[in-house]
Amino acid sequence: MKTISAMMTLFVLLFVGCTDKTADEHGHEHEINSLEPLAYTIFTDKSELFVEFKPLVVGSNSNFAAHFTILGENFLPLTEGKVTVSLIVGENGIRNSADSASSPGIFRLALSPKTAGVGKLLFDIETKDYTDQIVIENITVYPDEHTALDKQTVTADAGEITYLKEQAWKVEFANAPVVKQSFSDIIKTNGQILSAPGDEMIVTASASGIVLFSGNKTIIGSEVTNGMNLFTISGGNITESNIDVVYKEAKVNYDKAKADFDRASELVKDNIVSQKDFLQAKVNFENAQTAFYNISKNYSAKGQNVSSPMAGFVKNILVSEGQYVEAGTPLAIISQNKKLVLQANVSQRYFSKLPSITSANFKTISSETVFNTQELNGKIISFGKSASTASPFIPVTFEVDNIGNIIPGSIAEVYLKSAPFLNVLVIPVSALMEEQGKFYVYVQLGGESFQKREVKLGASDGINVQLLSGVSEGERVVIKGAYQIKLSTASGTLPAHGHEH
Repeated sequence: MKTISAMMTLFVLLFVGCTDKTADEHGHEHEINSLEPLAYTIFTDKSELFVEFKPLVVGSNSNFAAHFTILGENFLPLTEGKVTVSLIVGENGIRNSADSASSPGIFRLALSPKTAGVGKLLFDIETKDYTDQIVIENITVYPDEHTALDKQTVTADAGEITYLKEQAWKVEFANAPVVKQSFSDIIKTNGQILSAPGDEMIVTASASGIVLFSGNKTIIGSEVTNGMNLFTISGGNITESNIDVVYKEAKVNYDKAKADFDRASELVKDNIVSQKDFLQAKVNFENAQTAFYNISKNYSAKGQNVSSPMAGFVKNILVSEGQYVEAGTPLAIISQNKKLVLQANVSQRYFSKLPSITSANFKTISSETVFNTQELNGKIISFGKSASTASPFIPVTFEVDNIGNIIPGSIAEVYLKSAPFLNVLVIPVSALMEEQGKFYVYVQLGGESFQKREVKLGASDGINVQLLSGVSEGERVVIKGAYQIKLSTASGTLPAHGHEH
């Protein structure tokens, strides 16, 4: 019985061993016989194609998952249109079309090649807004699957990050190639936005008295026209320098002087009054008339009106309603806000570079928008020739147009541009990510493959930055949506490829 039991045990072990070996061999054979999908990413001026499909084999159906992105400010999926894929090998060709996307941005297509050889794939896009053609050259069509397996190579880039098109299409996303261009030497400093000379005027009190506001036009920011009434100076119960008393006295003097002049004009004809007395009466009348007209032209029953000297807006109110003011007291500031002055404060060590400065980029601390003086019809007015004891900095001053969203008085970051460098690698500042004092970017390796690269930077003008190392010319970097890729990698749940099924 022991012998039979031992033999049974040996048989079971042999059976299990054979079964495991067969399973291992089957699994290995399955892995070898599995064709890995091909992936291509092609850009035109209008579109990006990212497509995955199994290697093309004669007589075998190959499914295409073609992802189309419309290039623009944000890379959006192609949602409507017709897409046709054509395979041309020598003189022979086949095609297949999809009249609509299976899901936003993705068109499902299929081809069953008839002829082996090397050819090309053409993807034709037809939409109501544009047409485009994307070509993939040197596509091999294998005579059988065994040949395709023998030629198959699978490679993976170190540190590859997967970020699907379906993810990118849901956020603000864009990438751009790294190119060489001219880039100015930059002096980064700070400065201030000021109103341009002649662009502002102070409204002053034309008489002494109590200030009364004229409705809602005396609110900061209100738009005013030339001659619009802003304030009224009232005499009230003031005993001295009362505008009402002054007006009445001026009118009495004017009426008396006019009567004396009219009388003298008649009497001088008969030589009843001397020519000297007549001239004196005339002078008294003209002086009284000037004084009265000067007071009465802006005078009403409420008091002396004070109007705006020009069209613009109320920048500041310098008095409170009911306050007593003397004649000549500043009441408000009116600004046209058409021109502004950008004054940059430059360290003395850059003094030798100041004559070569031609333009500047700047942004205020309250906004991330970067302005360019050239785009604002700006010009450099002057740069200081010396420093003073009050300030060790040398001022550089530009005059620019105000497009309406730049506030005078704002503090600004300024990037002064001087002599340009030629053939410099440049990327947008928006592409940069920072980590523990080091900068990096995300480089697109393929349609859904990215790599995190540390970069060394040179000068920055606030919009673009000089690239010293880390990325080569022609490689595409993410300029919008880099933070979303970072969040995706930090979550630890990276999606896998595989759209071709």
